[in-house]
Amino acid sequence: MNIKSLILSVLLVVSTLAAMAVTPVETLNDLKGRIAPDKRTAVWDVTASQQGGKWVLSGTVGTQAQKKAIQAAMFKNGLSNYTDKITVLEDAIPANRKWAQVKLSIATLRTEPKHSAEVATQGIMGAPVKVLQQSGEWYRVQMADDYIAYVPESSLAFKTDAQMKAWRKAKRYIVTAYDSRLVTEAHGDETVSDLVMGNILEFKAESGRWLKLATPDGRTGWVDGADVAELSQWSQQGFSAAQIEKTARRMMGSSYLWGGTSTKVTDCSGLTKVAYLSNGIILQRDASQQALTGKIMKKGTDWHQYEAGDLLFFGNEKTGRVTHVGLYLRDGKYIHCSGQVKINSLDPKASDYPYLYSPLSASRVKGMVGTRGITALKSHPWYF
Repeated sequence: MNIKSLILSVLLVVSTLAAMAVTPVETLNDLKGRIAPDKRTAVWDVTASQQGGKWVLSGTVGTQAQKKAIQAAMFKNGLSNYTDKITVLEDAIPANRKWAQVKLSIATLRTEPKHSAEVATQGIMGAPVKVLQQSGEWYRVQMADDYIAYVPESSLAFKTDAQMKAWRKAKRYIVTAYDSRLVTEAHGDETVSDLVMGNILEFKAESGRWLKLATPDGRTGWVDGADVAELSQWSQQGFSAAQIEKTARRMMGSSYLWGGTSTKVTDCSGLTKVAYLSNGIILQRDASQQALTGKIMKKGTDWHQYEAGDLLFFGNEKTGRVTHVGLYLRDGKYIHCSGQVKINSLDPKASDYPYLYSPLSASRVKGMVGTRGITALKSHPWYF
């Protein structure tokens, strides 16, 4: 091979390698698609641009873990020579406010840091949250199902890492009754706090069938032992479609509230979350998120193949966009929250066959606990 041919070959190899090189923009896009595809569950606003011939990464992420993932991906792709101007929200939070727990029986979380903003979801007493950002009296928090929203300071009890660790080791009780009360003395009637199913309180003492429990902000009172269960034992329960159905039916007739996820008021996906939480299972927040989890059964599946506890997803037939979810019971019947919690049928011949018609898809949670988006409370590191 002559010199001219050799040079041409080298240039061809160099140009081919350059074409194959992954740019910072491509690296960020790939990483976002893998670890932060949903803005409801991740703060990610990072861009890459060239300034003076050098790449600059700027923008915002929610956690240090996200920033470390960016650094690792850039290094892996041979892109270590860049300027890092990425802001991590949680870095600005004081150490004694990195964590918090909902201190009210039910707290309202919103899409923006103001009371007039749309309701995003609800948090219930004892639920741990990771604090990402402060905006005046409002805190941007991430919940155990990864959902991110804003909650007022008055709804939270802030905790240090050490306090959260101690709480996870403490003896705690979860409210298993549909609703209850924490009262000032055993057999008393003066209320310390109302309680709803799923609230978690810390054990302090007992007197007969009455238990003295503490809220996350340190208020103490007594509750009838029949209304609660010791959390570590309760969390060991196996999958029970009967328990899930029992909770959903207990909510029959209750009203619809966009963003509701409690036994007091709920929306469609809130109903399925509450029902499954009574069985120790944490589902994703929204119907469109739940539709991507579990064993997915596509549109056209004969409803005779559904099992009790399956999630049914409805929405736009043309686009496939999921906007509603229901919980399958049996014999074609399903329970859902549309205006109110009620039961309808998938059978076109039934009198209670509704306008929703057939599901776009269905997902089976049974046998899928521990897979993406379906978490056993006993396995969640924020609780145990």
